[in-house]
Amino acid sequence: MPRDRDPSLKRALLALDGLSIGDALGERFFGHPRQVLDRIADRVVPPGPWRWTDDTAMALSVVETLAEHGSIDADDLARRFAARYADEPGRGYGGGAHQLLQVIGRGVPWQQAAPAMFGGSGSFGNGGAMRVAPLGGYFADDLDRLVEEAGRSAAVTHAHPEGIAGAVATAVAAAVAWRQAERGLLDGASLLAAALERTPAGETRDRLAEASRLPGDLATGAVAERLGSGQRVSAQDTVPFALWCAARHLGDFEETFWTTVLGLGDRDTTCAIACGVAALAARGVPEEWRRAREALPLALASRSE
Repeated sequence: MPRDRDPSLKRALLALDGLSIGDALGERFFGHPRQVLDRIADRVVPPGPWRWTDDTAMALSVVETLAEHGSIDADDLARRFAARYADEPGRGYGGGAHQLLQVIGRGVPWQQAAPAMFGGSGSFGNGGAMRVAPLGGYFADDLDRLVEEAGRSAAVTHAHPEGIAGAVATAVAAAVAWRQAERGLLDGASLLAAALERTPAGETRDRLAEASRLPGDLATGAVAERLGSGQRVSAQDTVPFALWCAARHLGDFEETFWTTVLGLGDRDTTCAIACGVAALAARGVPEEWRRAREALPLALASRSE
């Protein structure tokens, strides 16, 4: 079977569409908080093209690695990350990513470079989670394998256990969203419970547990205050909020976006995470939003229909 007709890859591409739309549209809602909140309240969709950021750039490398190998080849993934960064370093990468990807690009093995970050503790940023929804789509049929692959995908850049935990939680949520959609039984509480069950112990898991206990009708701002919405750019203060937003409106892509962006914070990344999950739950994305998003430089990216 040609790789672009592989059902696993088609699911990954669907998640990539959702992730990249959330990333690119979320990025358009930075600015003065009052003005941004007014635009969100009025559901003002800006004209395209919406330029995507490092969230999508790194997710592209994940999908390319899956298309090439059928799994996460960490060495290949690291090379792709570094090469794409070198081609376009102005995609919004954080300071740590700039440093790490330059070092990997100079030939330092990721196994040495990633654990050396932040004084030897490794990164617990949200980068492992922001790019992983396509992996959840790809391995939606095998959650045990998915947990292993998600950890491997994160460790290339995020050696800290919390950075890995954020990737695992997001990947599992994405997979469960697809599995529920296949059965026609979308249930946000069950999705959060499944992600919680497989997320390694730590602060990310603790906050995800807190998210699972919050009422679904709680105001988004209150949830962001309780959980964080990426202000620290960490897995701990990003992933639980984003997954709560995805669970709240599971199956409704547009409502998921508007709920997530309302939390402000690291809104391109929270929206990338939530909308990657949402695309799999909805089994599609709004076509007009897809057209407004900057095109993806990936031969397979237009073949997820």
